[in-house]
Amino acid sequence: MKFDAGPNAALIGEPGSRKQLATPALIVDLDLLEENIARMAGFCEAENIALRPHAKSHKSLEICRRQIAAGAVGICCATIGEAEVMVAGRVANILITSPVAGNVKITRLAALNATAPGLIAVSDHPDNVTALNRAAEATNVALKLLVDLDIGQQRTGVTTAAAAFDLAERIDAASHLEFAGIQAYGGHLQHVPEFAARAAAAAEASQRLRDVVEALNAGGLDPTIVTGAGTGTYEADTKLGFYNELQAGSYIFMDVEYADAALWPDGGQPFEPALFVQTTVISSNRAGQVTTDAGLKAFATDGPVPILAQGAPNGASYSFTGDEFGCIALPPGSEMDLGSVVECVVPHCDPTVNLYDHYHCVRGDVLVDIWRIDARGKY
Repeated sequence: MKFDAGPNAALIGEPGSRKQLATPALIVDLDLLEENIARMAGFCEAENIALRPHAKSHKSLEICRRQIAAGAVGICCATIGEAEVMVAGRVANILITSPVAGNVKITRLAALNATAPGLIAVSDHPDNVTALNRAAEATNVALKLLVDLDIGQQRTGVTTAAAAFDLAERIDAASHLEFAGIQAYGGHLQHVPEFAARAAAAAEASQRLRDVVEALNAGGLDPTIVTGAGTGTYEADTKLGFYNELQAGSYIFMDVEYADAALWPDGGQPFEPALFVQTTVISSNRAGQVTTDAGLKAFATDGPVPILAQGAPNGASYSFTGDEFGCIALPPGSEMDLGSVVECVVPHCDPTVNLYDHYHCVRGDVLVDIWRIDARGKY
């Protein structure tokens, strides 16, 4: 069944259609997206490390397929709802990176595991392991499980090497669970601006991971998968030699949060911003500013403000003035006409994506396709 592509569907293929969209519109520059996917895939191939990119960044079957075609071993999902959508779309080898708790979700996980090739989940508590084993036993299909290890984010994960080893032993002894390895993600490190400072922090945080891996190896519980890292730490974490799999996600889009974070030792940025919100000037009655139709409901607001990428004078800046309204402050002597179209680099890509139903896919100045954001709002 064909999905509703929204009010801009008639513009597909029309010359100049990129600037004719009904706004606010979420735009993906396909040339830049493809370059970003290829660069990360090339890095992982050169470093002989597996890539399992995080689909929470894009929530899109089409993008998952492109990442896997480029060499990814599978994908990550943050929630059981995201994983259900991806499995229904015939994506295999999914890792659910958040612990699944509560009877309803655990039952859903067991049912999904019975039909999903290569599904892996994580756990950080003995009681959760018991509940997962009971649910897997009811389906008579073993569930692969990673021990989730906290390396400093203080969100989920066991907090000591001893607790990690004990949990791995419990998983290994369970009748319908299979110990598959360790997850150690340092989300708190991803946006440290200076590369050297971020790399040093990653090395310090990984000491707990080193202790866990050594204890497991010594105890005969070799972790097949050691997974983690993100767009901010992928290079530094790879060099540590503990990880054999990367979970980077934001690299495909980039955003304002990553704009000031040097991702490479020389201070360079290997990935280009490929995700934009397009907005239109809807009022221009006040000197020094114009009002747009993209406000608090058009962008994630948990971080910085959007950066103006194109369509506004140099020196202009963006701010929010309401749910549906944005403001562009103009430099002295500048004006913008009513109906002017502006594109903004998004502040934080993951939650911004979750505000939209569609990606408007462009090449140059042409709208070439519209993709559904398949797992929007799935928990």
